[in-house]
Amino acid sequence: MIRVALVDDQALMRAGFRALLEAEEGVEVVGEAADGEEGVALIREHIPDVALVDVQMPVMTGIEATRRIAADPRLAAVRVVILTNYGLDEYVFEALRAGASGFLLKDTEPADLLQAIEVVARGDALLSPSVTRRLIGEFVARPPDRSTPPGLEGLTRREREVTVLAARGLTNEEIAAHMVISPFTAKTHVSRAMTKLGARDRAQLVVFAYESGLVTARGAEQ
Repeated sequence: MIRVALVDDQALMRAGFRALLEAEEGVEVVGEAADGEEGVALIREHIPDVALVDVQMPVMTGIEATRRIAADPRLAAVRVVILTNYGLDEYVFEALRAGASGFLLKDTEPADLLQAIEVVARGDALLSPSVTRRLIGEFVARPPDRSTPPGLEGLTRREREVTVLAARGLTNEEIAAHMVISPFTAKTHVSRAMTKLGARDRAQLVVFAYESGLVTARGAEQ
């Protein structure tokens, strides 16, 4: 059973999501909140697997709510999916930096929403290669911080390589094929890199790779 929390200031939107999710076998809506502050309280109370969080809300934004969820050790297993009307904008990127596992447009097809919840619930990031490329082109093609971030020096050569490939949007299976290793070994390297860099999930690993300068928008790594 995948447990989901809904955080959106539009009652009609919450009702629509609830109706859709509750009609799906294997999904349970644990509660609703109308702003970020209520949302954080709701999530701390129920500790859902996935939280669908609107990016712009009164009292507390979805970005700040995501940041507080990511900072709470008790909520380490909660995966935040940002909901937005506007596609890939600066708010979405800030939410990914704050710890979100991905984002969805509010007009997403029902089947895509359900699939997204399953993807995030099992620990994968909701970032397709096309989304990763747009992140690069629109937001991380800016001068990186050339100071060595904590954890980067601790990565092995293999861990750096898988981080670069993950940042280019490759799946574990595609990384395995590229490096001529097993998918399990690729997943292990990715997991170790995430642990060393303090990344909650693959989405944060991708953001870190570009912001640190390990990968650049031109595809050259340090």
